[in-house]
Amino acid sequence: MCGIVGYTGSDTAKDILITGLKRLEYRGYDSAGVALERTDSDGATQLDIVRRVGKVVGLESELANMDDASTCGIGHTRWATHGRPSQANAHPHASCDGRIAVVHNGIIENFAELRDELEQRGHTFRSQTDTEVFAHLIEEAYAQEHDLMAAVREACTHVVGAYGLAAVCADEPGVIAVARKDNPIVIGRGERGSYVASDVIALIDATRDVVVLEDGQFARLTPEGIEYTDAAGKTIQPDITHIDWDIDMAEKGGYPDFMLKEICEQPRVVRDTLVGRLSPYGELDIDELGLTFEELNLIDRVYVIACGTSYHAGLIAKNLIESWARIPCEVEAASEFRYRNPIITPSTLVVAVSQSGETADTLAAIRDARIKGAKVFGITNVVGSPVARESDGVIYTKANKEIAVASTKSFIGQIVSLTLLALLLGQVKGKLTTGQVRMLFHELGDTAAQIQHILDTQGPAIHEAALACKDAPSALFVGRGMGAAISYEGALKLKEVSYLHAEAYAAGEMKHGPIALIDPGFPVIAVTTKSPTYDKTVSNLKECEARGAKIIAIATEGDEDIKQIADYVIYIPLVRDAFSAITASVPLQLLAREVAVMRGCDVDQPRNLAKSVTVE
Repeated sequence: MCGIVGYTGSDTAKDILITGLKRLEYRGYDSAGVALERTDSDGATQLDIVRRVGKVVGLESELANMDDASTCGIGHTRWATHGRPSQANAHPHASCDGRIAVVHNGIIENFAELRDELEQRGHTFRSQTDTEVFAHLIEEAYAQEHDLMAAVREACTHVVGAYGLAAVCADEPGVIAVARKDNPIVIGRGERGSYVASDVIALIDATRDVVVLEDGQFARLTPEGIEYTDAAGKTIQPDITHIDWDIDMAEKGGYPDFMLKEICEQPRVVRDTLVGRLSPYGELDIDELGLTFEELNLIDRVYVIACGTSYHAGLIAKNLIESWARIPCEVEAASEFRYRNPIITPSTLVVAVSQSGETADTLAAIRDARIKGAKVFGITNVVGSPVARESDGVIYTKANKEIAVASTKSFIGQIVSLTLLALLLGQVKGKLTTGQVRMLFHELGDTAAQIQHILDTQGPAIHEAALACKDAPSALFVGRGMGAAISYEGALKLKEVSYLHAEAYAAGEMKHGPIALIDPGFPVIAVTTKSPTYDKTVSNLKECEARGAKIIAIATEGDEDIKQIADYVIYIPLVRDAFSAITASVPLQLLAREVAVMRGCDVDQPRNLAKSVTVE
């Protein structure tokens, strides 16, 4: 969740920290702060800690008149877990004597117990956060060790929970101590210093070669270099990951917001995710698979585990896997999966879907599944992420960096990746011939041009439909089959970015309760693409029409009959029903964004949400 950045070197630290925090603001934006080293008139080093409620731009204004002499510091942008957004709860947090400062991403599960113990030993707490415990634990350890890195390692032995941590100490100028457990930390070395962040986007200007710190690893950053150690303090040589995208991927590029930019990037995501995946002989080629065809052929049950938008991608995958491979597939909320003792055997495949690859619930579910003997396959957007490292195999969605909190292009990448997996399982199980796989693969690739067609032609229709929704107190999304699966995602998008309450139902379930909500003018958004269940869906919509609902239909081009019951029609190209979720999702994304803009909402940074959920 929260964003961490740190720098030590020869450049102005505050400028580097502010730039990094702005790029990390998608991870949390209720408050921000920095701790900067300063040399006083006596030549001694002090720490200046500046914190502000709100977005990073407020902190930037506060720092504008500060001296540029500091060349070492740490910064943080927060998504609140313990304690409301306030200046006192903003990071960095300091030790009692103000000589040590800490920024932290994660959650300390035993913080209440540790806080009581520390207060009994004379420590004074100034915030409601769990993070402040770290500052005092490090302070106590430093009094014994007189070594910041050793003090951080000692403090971590007392903590139960997850952390990405960076600390500075006025008694060790130019040093940043870093620790990681279950929360992302990326470290890089540039020509003018050493960098740490919770996401590579914060240090991409300085270097393309980074170290993704693993659980239980530590790093000591100085202007001269970086030393990596394990929990015992033994020097280690970490793996280096090369980043092959640039900062342009994270800039708006003339769009009014990142959400629209990322929606418009979806044709490229489809093409990039598919490139090189089909051999000249019509066989799927997924070299990151990590599982042999023989192992895949033994699979007799599939679980897709995910959260939020990724869960909805899993619902689509369930339809495809069961249809093409004839393997039973269940979709589980990762937050529930590990607590219900699911039936898992060595022939079970668990597919973990996570945009960031660091979702805490999904990671916990992966670990539980591996203990029970399952094969684990990851679908993620981030190379080297925890989900990628802890899975037997992985398909990368090739969406590149996604900045808007509400996932759009990553969702499309997940659907395409899961479709590849379903095709592969169908091929391995002998349920799909080589010719069928080749045909389906090319039709999947055609969705890139079909998405572009929607983007180019449906803006006016989406705008008119949004006008009908913007003042409504609530909305219903309905569909059947693939239409039902994508309706859940449409409702979530509308809730996320516009704060308009919305629910989704399989259309046939309307008469079993939800239809009681409908009165004149109530918006019903229906996925009514051509499919085996089209007539049934239209019949359900007529029940809504009879009660005065305002119907917005996502329909197949050429369908004139739908205009007889729908007040607004948004057309999408004709595609095979198996791929309809890809094309139908695009107008639902655009509709949610348009409603949010009309309601004056920040579509990139919705309230109370963060891009990566790294705590349970």
